[in-house]
Amino acid sequence: MEVKVFDVKGKATSKTVSLSDDVFGIEPNDHAIYLDVKQHLANRRQGTHKAKERAEIAGSTRKIKKQKGTGGARAGSIKSGTRVGGGRIFGPRPRNYHFKLNVKLKRLARKSAFAYKAKQDSIIILEDLNFDAAKTKEFKSLLSSLNLDNQKVLFILGNENENVYKSSRNLERVKVVTAESFNTFDVLNAKKVVLATSSIEAIEKILN
Repeated sequence: MEVKVFDVKGKATSKTVSLSDDVFGIEPNDHAIYLDVKQHLANRRQGTHKAKERAEIAGSTRKIKKQKGTGGARAGSIKSGTRVGGGRIFGPRPRNYHFKLNVKLKRLARKSAFAYKAKQDSIIILEDLNFDAAKTKEFKSLLSSLNLDNQKVLFILGNENENVYKSSRNLERVKVVTAESFNTFDVLNAKKVVLATSSIEAIEKILN
């Protein structure tokens, strides 16, 4: 798959790059995508939720009323979960939501995500960015030149670039990652995926 390369001014250059059909041209596997996204969202959960059960409620343990003769239901502790102010019955407890997936399945999920973006013409190849300083104004100018204003955009760089990262971190709809740190959720969540030319070889090497 041959794709044109754009420069930082948003103009197509004379260069083209070849995207591997083994990564960007496969038949997407929806179930692999589902499992990988499910794992990503689960692993992001803190799991610190906690509700007090009846043993943790402060209060008297005396029997509220006598067992028989009142005409009403039996009642014991005021901390019972069936009473106002009582403990939560089977309330949430701190837990770990993490689970593991096979590496091959995660690779298939990322390939499938790229394949969907390629079918939708949502992949843009950009010359490697080289900012002399961290300036959000320059990054916003880049987005405007690529007609990506007010869109969710994922930039994948070949290597870490602190100036590019700092220039983009104040922009709500933009995320910058490296070829070694992107995930299926980020690719699918973005309207457009911008690949730096140096990232393509790294992505294909990782996923193959």
